[in-house]
Amino acid sequence: MFPQVTPSPVLPSQRQAWLAFVASLSPWRVGVALGLATLAALLLAPIFITPIPVLLGRTMFVALLTLLAFAAAGQWPRRLPRWLARWLSQVLVVALAVPAATLLVYLVSVGGDIGSLLRSEGRLLGFLWIAGSGLLIGPLLAMGALYRQRDAEARSQALHFELERSELERRALDARLRVLQAQVEPHFLFNTLANVRALVETGSPQAAPVLSSLIAYLRAAMPRLQDQAASVGDELGLVRAYLELMHLRMPDRLAYRIAVPAELQGLRFPPMALLTLVENAVRHGIDPSEEGGVIEVSGGRADPAGPVRLWVSDTGVGLGQSTGSSGTGLLNLRERLQVIYGASARLDLTENRPHGLRAEIEFQP
Repeated sequence: MFPQVTPSPVLPSQRQAWLAFVASLSPWRVGVALGLATLAALLLAPIFITPIPVLLGRTMFVALLTLLAFAAAGQWPRRLPRWLARWLSQVLVVALAVPAATLLVYLVSVGGDIGSLLRSEGRLLGFLWIAGSGLLIGPLLAMGALYRQRDAEARSQALHFELERSELERRALDARLRVLQAQVEPHFLFNTLANVRALVETGSPQAAPVLSSLIAYLRAAMPRLQDQAASVGDELGLVRAYLELMHLRMPDRLAYRIAVPAELQGLRFPPMALLTLVENAVRHGIDPSEEGGVIEVSGGRADPAGPVRLWVSDTGVGLGQSTGSSGTGLLNLRERLQVIYGASARLDLTENRPHGLRAEIEFQP
């Protein structure tokens, strides 16, 4: 059996460690260190004969040097023994830095003569008071700072994971939408070819110009099938061109009206959504009817912040007499609406009294 190998953690580069060291010396931490040094100087002042400005300078020097040692221990040495955690290393460094910094400031005051320091009872007591006070609160403050740092890192990591999850969800939705969009194209082409066949079979003198218009329509419509930034206005342009073609094909049997408020036409809208409903109205409502009928495309919004409604109604044969099936196209359309607008998006089919069908889309933009 082979021994299990534990992968070593990836060490930051020297540049990354230096940047993290500088970032850890935040203005907030420096301000806290200076504030606590000031408080310590004010509390120790009654028992010191040293002037308060000198005492304040000594406590501030100790506080800032300890802060530097704490920040440096967070980055160096880059690799610690397995038994020594980084946080414990920082606390131990603080515990060593407080007396060392205090000793340094007193050695400066006696010109580096340690014997003079040891022989001066007042300076020795001052060293013990400042070093003792720092040892009491320094490690506690270090642990508090480490706790806040870990908490901030945990929240930052959670936010990072949430952003990654949202990005993956968005990519999954985009992929799903592209699949659904790819399903629309054959359906659209099949219906268009069926219209071409109907034109040829009628033998009308208008067949040639209508076919030319149909080719131009297809040339304009095909690029929009993959346009993910299409709007309601773009879709109405396609619907208008399609209905005009159908009107040329059966001028005595089809009339149409398009009346969608201008404020809705800039909204994002999936391509071929309304056109699918209009195609169904022509194919399953107007075509089977001996008298033909009228197709109306309209929309509205009762509340500026409320859902948008767009509908296609026809006065054709209605659900009861329709012989065709549009289940696949409508199923696809419902799914595309929910991918883009969420589960609240709806597509409802109702009777258009006294006869015909009304297909209504409702969504929250």
